[in-house]
Amino acid sequence: MSELGNTLKEARERNGLSLDDLQNITKIQKRYLVGIETGNYDMMPGKFYVRAFIKQYAEAVGLEPEEVFEQFKNEIPSVHDEEAPEQLSRVQSKKTMSPTQSKLLDALPKALVAVFIIGVLVLVWVLVSKYVSPNETNSNESGSEIITIEENEDSPLNKENTEEEDKDKTSNEAEDTNKAEDESTTEQEVNQELKVLESTGKRTTYELTNADEFKVKFVSTGNPWVGIDDSNGSSLFQQTLTDGQETEEQDLSDQEEVLLNIGRAHETQIYINGELLEYATSPSEQMSQKITILYKKEAE
Repeated sequence: MSELGNTLKEARERNGLSLDDLQNITKIQKRYLVGIETGNYDMMPGKFYVRAFIKQYAEAVGLEPEEVFEQFKNEIPSVHDEEAPEQLSRVQSKKTMSPTQSKLLDALPKALVAVFIIGVLVLVWVLVSKYVSPNETNSNESGSEIITIEENEDSPLNKENTEEEDKDKTSNEAEDTNKAEDESTTEQEVNQELKVLESTGKRTTYELTNADEFKVKFVSTGNPWVGIDDSNGSSLFQQTLTDGQETEEQDLSDQEEVLLNIGRAHETQIYINGELLEYATSPSEQMSQKITILYKKEAE
């Protein structure tokens, strides 16, 4: 143990401090404190730290650092020889450089950093252009191919579409024709006039005007008997109907006068050109009725 180390240790013990206590006070690692007491300075980070640790140690145990350095200057490493060459080199370098050179030297690190950043950005741009742009180009080309695909007029799909269009056109034309016929029939129904001229008992005379045709149909709700005679008394139609039966329309357009013989009138509905005939005499009063219809054709 060196004299310096022995002096510091005695002062520590006089103050009742252990190495652990001293470590907490000075924040110097315990192994460095042991090295100071034993004079083992080679384990220290450097001569500067040796002097700094000794100073802190002395202050912690109540000794004057300057007196300790003076008394044991032969034992304490000097940092003057270690720092002198470095300081001399710095001074000489500053002396040999002009102010402009000194500014350039100070700005050099910043310039290098800027150049490095620019280089990184350029590299990133090159990589993006190389690996991303081709994919976008291929995507655009693929999109263009999809857009420019042309359909073959002779393809099955086009033929099928053409057939569907023809069917739709035919269907529309048929609908228009049916609609025109319905409108024509409706117009005739609206325009025709069927009025009672005379009604006595079971005999009733009607006059049909404003009609381009004269058609009669019977609809049964029971089991009636119906017949049609011309003006000469000749039979044009006769039949016994079943419940719910509907006869075909009898075209009487060439007749100017006909007689409808109805048995069980309450079970018989009569349609003139699709218009339901209203009995002038209630069927409940006269179950058997004879109905004369005078057909007045429109003057051509």
